[in-house]
Amino acid sequence: MKQLLILLAVLCAGHAEEKDLSGKVFTFPVQSATSSVQLIANVEQPLTVLTMCMRFFSSLTRAQSLFSLDIPSQSNAFLLFKLSVGVYRLHVNGATLKISGLPDDINEWNSVCWTWDSTSGLTALWVNEKRSPRAIMGAKVSLTGVPSIILGQDQDTYGGGFDQSQSFVGEISDVHMWDKVISPCEIRFYMDGSGFTPGNLLNWKNLRFSTTGTVYEEQSDFNKLSCF
Repeated sequence: MKQLLILLAVLCAGHAEEKDLSGKVFTFPVQSATSSVQLIANVEQPLTVLTMCMRFFSSLTRAQSLFSLDIPSQSNAFLLFKLSVGVYRLHVNGATLKISGLPDDINEWNSVCWTWDSTSGLTALWVNEKRSPRAIMGAKVSLTGVPSIILGQDQDTYGGGFDQSQSFVGEISDVHMWDKVISPCEIRFYMDGSGFTPGNLLNWKNLRFSTTGTVYEEQSDFNKLSCF
């Protein structure tokens, strides 16, 4: 079964398009068990260090998935899940960490970065330039195999198992991922919207992706300077 799922992931990657999404967003306008965006990462080796950054805009106060990365041997291998306003849950290889007290907003753009290093297990979440206390999770863990990366849904199985009640509703933009822990200065540059080095695993300016269900590609209004 796992081999079949890996084959399906490879086939989906072959049908993905590659685009510069600068100034664009993925809009998820309705709650759904089918609407999603699959991202294809430039991964050639096991993942042991990661930084993922993204922006989201939503009016939901219920739980919803922001970024879901599964590997064939482990669901919730690297999952960023928002439980409620200002409350997040991180998952690494099945381990979980709840974080609260960070300054996110309803009906506003929120910039999020998550760093993790398996060597020490140190992880931290940044939201709108504020950082959570560093904690330890997933020490000595290696994420091996073709990753299935989904926006808009939480994968309960590799590439699927979506639950409508956990689906994202709103807009997502500027998704980047690196195979290193980027510096606090780079994170602040990202959150300001300029001057940062794009991700080497996922790069919004050169993104391979495919969409399913009710997902639209629209113009972003995050950077108001782009209007002039």
